[in-house]
Amino acid sequence: MGLKGHRSTATLLITAVIASIILLLIVINKEKTSLQATLPDKETIAVPVAVAQIRKSAISLTRSFSGTLEAESQFLVAPKISGRVARLHVDISDTVRRGQVVAELDNEEYIQEVALAKADLAVARANLEEAHNALIIANRELKRTETLNTKGITSEAQLDIAKSSQLEKETRFEVARAQVMRAEAILETANIRHSYTTIKAEWHDGDQSRVVAERFVDEGNTVSANTPLMSIVKLHPITGLFFVTEKEYSKLNPGQTVELVTDAFPDRTFEGTISRIAPVFKQETRQARVEITIDNLEQMLKPGIFIRTTVVLDHLENATVIPEQALSKRDDQTGVFVIDEKEETVQWVRVNVGIKEGNYVQVKTDDLEKTSGANKTLGTDRADMTKEMESSENPELAGVKPKGKVVILGQQLLKDGSRIVIVE
Repeated sequence: MGLKGHRSTATLLITAVIASIILLLIVINKEKTSLQATLPDKETIAVPVAVAQIRKSAISLTRSFSGTLEAESQFLVAPKISGRVARLHVDISDTVRRGQVVAELDNEEYIQEVALAKADLAVARANLEEAHNALIIANRELKRTETLNTKGITSEAQLDIAKSSQLEKETRFEVARAQVMRAEAILETANIRHSYTTIKAEWHDGDQSRVVAERFVDEGNTVSANTPLMSIVKLHPITGLFFVTEKEYSKLNPGQTVELVTDAFPDRTFEGTISRIAPVFKQETRQARVEITIDNLEQMLKPGIFIRTTVVLDHLENATVIPEQALSKRDDQTGVFVIDEKEETVQWVRVNVGIKEGNYVQVKTDDLEKTSGANKTLGTDRADMTKEMESSENPELAGVKPKGKVVILGQQLLKDGSRIVIVE
């Protein structure tokens, strides 16, 4: 076969291959069209979702604050006079009763002051006695001279001399009496100063005992007047302190209960009551001081301990609550997908979120009922609610079991009116 015959054969082969490819493409296209025809429309696909019941339940708005403990009352024990610390009767953590002697200063110098004052008083009293006797004699002499003068036996000059002597003795007596009073005052002062060498713990509150928190000196130290020797604190009750911002300030009131925990006793929760709320905010932090009173009869809690407090700012007994994970965003609005079990569809309902507690949030029932279609789901008559509340066996949920469920998983695939299938 010549060259022309070979070319003819190659052309036939190429033509056959091309025809086969075209035929194969036609078959594939028909199969694809047939497959698409058998697939359901995207809008009719039932989206699998997980749901949760809409409930009526008590819910609380709580906030936690960090703070510290402080002694309700604290004072420094200090001497009123200078001297050497001769003895300390108590130490750190010792219990002190009201009026108890806690320290003594070296008192030898003050004992001598008392002795000297007593001696001066004795001299003054002797002078007073002498002046008193002289006055008695002068009075007698004056009386005798006046009697003789009336009889004409003595002259007027002698009478004047007797009166002058009597006045002099009376003046000396008054001076001597004043000196006795002064000596008595000096002695009393010396006794008081001597008593200051015995240092007592004195306070005026009703409690009878307190605790030594710190000691600042040792025996043998020389201290001046008003130098602190030790600090004494009141531990029952004890004061908790924390600060709040403007947002929480308006929700706090004296008398509110506060729960607190501390790392010192991680397995125990303590309870206190708000006692004082500062009327001003600190300019540096824009926060206000809040004080709580905590019973501390066992004196477990100590000043300076770090605490974490929890305060209930708001509480609703019969709120409509749903799991927080049911909330979703659509067009910058917050809402939920409410289940229509009869139609096996969902409806997008915009809600206003209220109190959040744990994994649950409060949503206003009115917000749900205003939406068309939601009334079918949540349209529970108030009388029916009351009956359900009275017959409930679950007080934690306030007895009300409103109709309706919301989607908690699968919202990202849903829109208003989407078909669903509920999976357990």
